[in-house]
Amino acid sequence: MPEPGLSPLLSSLPSATALFGSRALAEVLAEAPAGTAVTAAVAAPPVPAPAAGAPPAFEVPEVPAPESAPAPRPTPVEPAGAPARFPGGPTGLGTATLSLARPPEAPALPETPLPEAAGGRPIPGLYFHPVAEPDPVRVDEVSRRIKDWAVDEVQLFPDDWEGEFDGFSVGRYMVACHPDAPTVEHLMVATRLMVAENAVDDIYCEDHGGSPVGLGGRLLLAHTALDPLHTTEEYASPWAESLRSDSPRRAYRSAMEYFVRQSTPSQADRFRHDMARLHLGYLAEAAWAETNHMPEVWEYLSMRQFNNFRPCPTITDTVGGYELPADLHAQPAMQRVLALAGNATTIVNDLYSYMKELDSPGNHLNLPVVLSERENLSERDGYLKAVEVHNDLMRAFESEAAALALACPVPNVLRFLRGVAVWVDGNHYWHQTNTYRYSLPDFW
Repeated sequence: MPEPGLSPLLSSLPSATALFGSRALAEVLAEAPAGTAVTAAVAAPPVPAPAAGAPPAFEVPEVPAPESAPAPRPTPVEPAGAPARFPGGPTGLGTATLSLARPPEAPALPETPLPEAAGGRPIPGLYFHPVAEPDPVRVDEVSRRIKDWAVDEVQLFPDDWEGEFDGFSVGRYMVACHPDAPTVEHLMVATRLMVAENAVDDIYCEDHGGSPVGLGGRLLLAHTALDPLHTTEEYASPWAESLRSDSPRRAYRSAMEYFVRQSTPSQADRFRHDMARLHLGYLAEAAWAETNHMPEVWEYLSMRQFNNFRPCPTITDTVGGYELPADLHAQPAMQRVLALAGNATTIVNDLYSYMKELDSPGNHLNLPVVLSERENLSERDGYLKAVEVHNDLMRAFESEAAALALACPVPNVLRFLRGVAVWVDGNHYWHQTNTYRYSLPDFW
């Protein structure tokens, strides 16, 4: 089948070169007056020049102008008093990736109302940004490829789980979150990892036979599929065999092999780090389940900063076909932006999955439940306060992202920040529209 082209949602993206850290930092610092916010924000130890023979920097692909009229630009849905998403620039999916630091005097583009997404309704009062429907050609192709991978390559699930796998709609999810992916294979990198992560969560931790008992040992062995064991020849063989012993480990191993081929060593190591964070969060929640501990709200939010979606937006540059260099990714301001994005998107999951978790066996911790228990609120008031917490996290994410964009206007920093923001929007879109999995409580 021919490779589907770029999503039409990207028709307004300008062409730009994604420069690697040392060159970009040098250019920005050379032009910035001493003592400016730019200098303060990006001052860091010098980055070594690329070695001889190193591959050239990735370039942002040219996006051809569409033959038909561009898709409508989305209008943010904001509670009264909400701040502008990125001060001084337009908002909405596909609008000027590199415009986060646009000067305040630049004229705003007119907004066109976006039709409602197919299926589902948003949570009343939730601060989010609607997105246009993802490219259906890409959705179909990603959906076909991911099912072939899950069934034929890694034997991920038995036949009676097929309906649930299809209902997850992971193709629509990933195309909505990564509209700037230059090819379907770039999208597949994210899609395999998403499916593998959910398999580990379901099979080791939750719905499909998971248990907190012995979880640490299972997660550790699964993590070696991402971060390989370096041992003696005598013991390497049984370890390699263990990676084929169950479907979560097979999925992790295969998805990571594809990812490593598409990413740089720095991007792969970044992802391993974020997956270790995720597994630490799984273990904290499991420990509380074993001891029947109801965490304080701040404790729960601490756990959710690790047990959250962060590994997904952190690979947005790999999926986009460029690299945010390690020195820029490691900046405290960028780490704060990523943490806030992960926290906000994970509370979205708490809110949309609330009814699903109430209907499932056992006790499930989520923010509305913890708020109700720890702050003596009714179920309704606990849920509504969780909406407020999400909105505060979203505003903090957008404010910090805008400040970083203004302070460090390096092209691939701006593109990365925009990619994370688009991922946040796409994540909400998928939760809102996935009526196979989610329904809302009757609190309004």
